Amino acid sequence: MENTARWTIKVSRDTDISLRTHLAQQGMKKGDLSKFIERAVQKEILAQTAADVKQRSADLSGEELEALIQEAVSSVRIEMRAETKLKTLVG
Repeated sequence: MENTARWTIKVSRDTDISLRTHLAQQGMKKGDLSKFIERAVQKEILAQTAADVKQRSADLSGEELEALIQEAVSSVRIEMRAETKLKTLVG
């Protein structure tokens, strides 16, 4: 990890032992604790974001939701193509 932040966190002794036991059973070492926590945080953020989006779109029909998704995908594709063309022209 190039750009890192140092955290000081507290967890219960039971959680600490359970996690370190799990990491050891997976063949992971002490240094892998940070990687494990980062993945867990990323998964939780994704799960919460997905739940939020699902809640906000609950009143949309399947067709309306599909149209919004297709519109967003098309927009991103247009932006990506423009960036690719610009990179090609610049160098």
